[in-house]
Amino acid sequence: MTKYFIILVFFLGMQISKAQNLTAPELLDKAIAYHDPDKLWSVFQGKLFITMNYPDGKERHSEVEIDLPKEHFEITSKTEGTIIKQTLDKEECTLNLNGTTSISEEALKTHRLSCERANFMKNYYLYLYGLPMKLKDKGTNLDPKVQTKTFKGKEYLVLKVTYDESVGKDVWYFYFDPTSYALEVYQFFHDESKNDGEYILLSDLENVGTIKMPKVRAWYYNKDDKYLGTDILTKGIPLE
Repeated sequence: MTKYFIILVFFLGMQISKAQNLTAPELLDKAIAYHDPDKLWSVFQGKLFITMNYPDGKERHSEVEIDLPKEHFEITSKTEGTIIKQTLDKEECTLNLNGTTSISEEALKTHRLSCERANFMKNYYLYLYGLPMKLKDKGTNLDPKVQTKTFKGKEYLVLKVTYDESVGKDVWYFYFDPTSYALEVYQFFHDESKNDGEYILLSDLENVGTIKMPKVRAWYYNKDDKYLGTDILTKGIPLE
């Protein structure tokens, strides 16, 4: 048993050592090859069914429709009997609350409904569910050095990413399995010296066509490991 354990450790060590010689663009390319082997994200057309679980026991159920070629995004969310639909079709924005587009100013404020918010939601879902492919986007700056870090007891290959000011101000770290190159953790800081921001643990996979998307995302604060919630991709299907 000891002999085989030593061989396994040696093999993993060789794999990590080999991977450490990768440049940041090479590591990103290998990660994308794992998650999107047929390079279909840029023309993605699918619907994602997502359940968000909060620490207080509440749930939010969302259906997210993404059609990149047609520049169409729609999210329908159900929380405690309230149904909100936000649609962006090219430049046209439509907001719907419980089946009607006639929404009072008070209701808009109560439910944080606006076209600006709808665009935020679009960018949020495209970013998180398009990773690591989205790291090829314009305005994304890869640190040239691939780091090796141990996080929650596992060693990872890590990419540090910053963004042009017009894109975003946070600093992000992306943690990849050194053998498969699967994305398993990401982490962001508003101000790294303060250890603020959050980290997200990814587990399991959901195949949407040939794209491998993380199925479970568990969110925590960096500073105290406080649990914030978990979103689960219960199903993903191509659009017909």
